[in-house]
Amino acid sequence: MTIQVFGHKSPDTDSTGSPIIWAWYLNEVKGASAEAKLLGEPNTEAAWLLNRWDLPKPAIIEDVADDAAVVIVDTNNPAELPANINGADVQAIIDHHKLVGGLETKGPIDITIRPLACTATIMHDLMGDIDMPDWVKGTMLTCILSDTLEFRSPTTTDHDKAVSEKLAADLGIDIPGYAAEMFAAKSDVSSFSDAELLRMDSKEYEVDGTKFRVSVLETTAPSVVLDRKASLMESMTTVASEDGVDQVLLFVVDILNEEATLLVPNDLVKSVAAKSFDVEATGDNVVLPGVMSRKKQIIPNLKV
Repeated sequence: MTIQVFGHKSPDTDSTGSPIIWAWYLNEVKGASAEAKLLGEPNTEAAWLLNRWDLPKPAIIEDVADDAAVVIVDTNNPAELPANINGADVQAIIDHHKLVGGLETKGPIDITIRPLACTATIMHDLMGDIDMPDWVKGTMLTCILSDTLEFRSPTTTDHDKAVSEKLAADLGIDIPGYAAEMFAAKSDVSSFSDAELLRMDSKEYEVDGTKFRVSVLETTAPSVVLDRKASLMESMTTVASEDGVDQVLLFVVDILNEEATLLVPNDLVKSVAAKSFDVEATGDNVVLPGVMSRKKQIIPNLKV
């Protein structure tokens, strides 16, 4: 049976690249039959990754069949996975997020969850000293630079940086120039509707009974997004209703200035800003200096 390898819904660069990396490893090193899959359209930076390293886009799947062999990467949260994930035969989890709970497996499995900034860093360690084609190294490098925002994110560890620098040296790549190309692709959101932007890089999270869709847009051109703030805030109501949440929270992360702007469409979000980040929102947005990471700085601080 072919093993399906996939990450979370709304796939970013790590959830696009890491399934491809691990499927290659299972096929070429472990002698298994494996295929990378996606749980949605990749974002613009992830699409750039596929084009840069001439990789075919993995097939997008809606769900998994009973007893289907799967490996989950870059998440362990059932809310970010196919509806029938507990009916599948989950064989392994490779992740760098906190343990959420709720997954049920057919038997004992391999689980690797490490406090690193990127799943690809963990995969690099798990693979050990093996020969990798340049495209695997390039995909790993892209994933790590994306998740660390070129080492600006507080999730970055010395090990993530060391692995990136080794991969870049092997490939003859200048990290600042390469990262600039990546972030330019990430920042090109002109072709997306407001609803698509709100769902592009988002996770559902519940705080004291209030359900949020926590959306993050990382960009080197925040004005392109903020110029659309009126229509984005109008779309939040529709997206929240369609997705079964109480409120969409949108954080526009300015990669270069290392800050986030939270859109404030109503009193609920105004209260969230005050209680979570100790800031008073007097208008329809508020700047949060130094906030770069949903995982480390946004989600853990959310209060209602």
